[in-house]
Amino acid sequence: MAPDNARPSIAADAHDPNTGAVAGLIVGALGVVFGDIGTSPLYALRESFRHGLEPTPEHVLGVLSVLFWAITLTVTIKYVTLIMRADNRGEGGVLALATLATRGLNGKSRRIRRGITLMAVIGLALFYGDAIITPAVSVMGAVEGLSAVAPGLTPLVVPLSLAILVGLFLLQARGTADVGRLFGPVMLIWFITLGVLGAWQIAKHPGVLHAVNPVYAVRVIADQGLGIFWAFGSIVLAVTGAEALYADMGHFGRRPIRMAWLGLVMPGLLLNYFGQGALIIADPGSVHQVFFELVPQDFVIGLVVLSTLAAVIASQAVITGVFSLTRQAIQLGYLPRMAIQHTSEIAIGQIYIPRVNWILMGGVVALVVGFGSSSALAGAYGLAVTGAMLVDATLAAAVAILVWRWRWQTAILVFGLLAVPDLAFFIANALKIPDGGWLPLLIAGLVYYTITTWRRGRRVVAQELSEGALPLRQFLERMERVPDRVAGTAVFLTADASRTPSAFLHNLKHNKVLHERIIILQVETMEVPRVAETNRVEVERLGKGFYTVIARYGFTEQPDIPDALRACRQHGIAYDEMETSFFLGRETLVAGQHPKISRWRRDWFISLSHSASATKTFFRIPPNRAIELGNQIQI
Repeated sequence: MAPDNARPSIAADAHDPNTGAVAGLIVGALGVVFGDIGTSPLYALRESFRHGLEPTPEHVLGVLSVLFWAITLTVTIKYVTLIMRADNRGEGGVLALATLATRGLNGKSRRIRRGITLMAVIGLALFYGDAIITPAVSVMGAVEGLSAVAPGLTPLVVPLSLAILVGLFLLQARGTADVGRLFGPVMLIWFITLGVLGAWQIAKHPGVLHAVNPVYAVRVIADQGLGIFWAFGSIVLAVTGAEALYADMGHFGRRPIRMAWLGLVMPGLLLNYFGQGALIIADPGSVHQVFFELVPQDFVIGLVVLSTLAAVIASQAVITGVFSLTRQAIQLGYLPRMAIQHTSEIAIGQIYIPRVNWILMGGVVALVVGFGSSSALAGAYGLAVTGAMLVDATLAAAVAILVWRWRWQTAILVFGLLAVPDLAFFIANALKIPDGGWLPLLIAGLVYYTITTWRRGRRVVAQELSEGALPLRQFLERMERVPDRVAGTAVFLTADASRTPSAFLHNLKHNKVLHERIIILQVETMEVPRVAETNRVEVERLGKGFYTVIARYGFTEQPDIPDALRACRQHGIAYDEMETSFFLGRETLVAGQHPKISRWRRDWFISLSHSASATKTFFRIPPNRAIELGNQIQI
């Protein structure tokens, strides 16, 4: 494994003293990191008064106070200040956080390790539940501004939203490099516009600033009692996207994200929310489309266009995040292999996963058609986000104890207190389960079932393959008569380089020859984002023309077997593609009875296995040099 300082992470750019470089990263972060949370003003405050809470001045100040402290505690203190300290070689996100916590165990407790893995799987499942809703609610929330232009345009909201979203998904295969250059500047204009519009309304009614006093939050909670949870279920919309600050840390670095949040995003959001509150106090009837009421009627159409652009950018950021996290999940063995296309020869992070794109598009289209408005979708929004935030807080506490070496009492106290708002929001959103909150839970449940089924099935298959498999060294010792050798190199892919691959034994049994050079190659995914090129391969010479090669990749990297073999040159192995044959084992799964997997899981696992991308495609093996040898396994 590469040492901690073996490879400078992308995040190292964040500490570049060059002011221009940092400024560029800040603008770039605006277009990727803050898209989700940046479009929340379109609907968050409006939805807080949808469930019986009257827009009286006292209630408006109370809701604004809750919203202000939610943003301050959850986003600024928990994520920006604390959790962003937990970087796995510059990378963030729930999988990176879980990996960091697991590494801190140093093999101490299998039970704790399993608990951390379980939390990671839950967090990953909740992320997908959130990701499928975000594009629909963001774009619809923006396009609904047409109703403020003219009520007669309301029937166009759904078809126009569908056209925008479908077009966005169709463009994914082309990559986001060209469009991405526009994201940052557009979001810069967006956040400045949010702040200016809010400040304009605050200047008319400066008394709204009293809401920073937490007393107003306490008063509205005491006044509404348990009924405040209905408002909480909508107020949480103001912090959705907070987890993206941490998840996208590897792209821009800690410093640019913090500077962008504290210097522009947070002030712009709070000014806009307080400006909306000032407008509602002055005109309670404006609450239904309060965001678009911030500007005179003649400027509404311009604001609709700008907000739609911001919503598209927020959706693109979510889609990109889904691609990135899916690749990590595949590399770490959480999901079956899928075809991954690289849309840029320069930026390694720009990828496109066709299967995920079409599944996501189908889900988003179904939501837009099925729910018909952002208000209806708001009932489904929030539960997955708050659940994911609770997972992040739990894993961050584990990192604090295991990696930062905090006293466990301190870690539980700090992150326990910061998790209180998340827990309150989670409970509030649980009340919305009948009104659509079941949707993200259903999606997360399906993803969770798929991940756990895949992991369990792969363990069963690995156990079946390992039973009776002869250790490679023992095989070589017993190989008294060396069979006829043929020119060239044979590469046998295996999950365990210490054992004799079944594909090798099948080839030897049927062809009764060996190549003059045999490479037993194992691909190992490390618990780091990237592996230094100097540590890419480990080669061991076994004698009799046999070698073992372990190719190591980080969980954000795409394995490339020919490239790994070229890296073996420094170890005395010259790779010539035209003289090399790749022998791949292909397991055919047959339904049977197995004590470690139920019938339902067995059938789903077999279906997932059949849909997995071919080994030669995923590992970039030249198809004309690959030979597949079948092996039937009953599970």
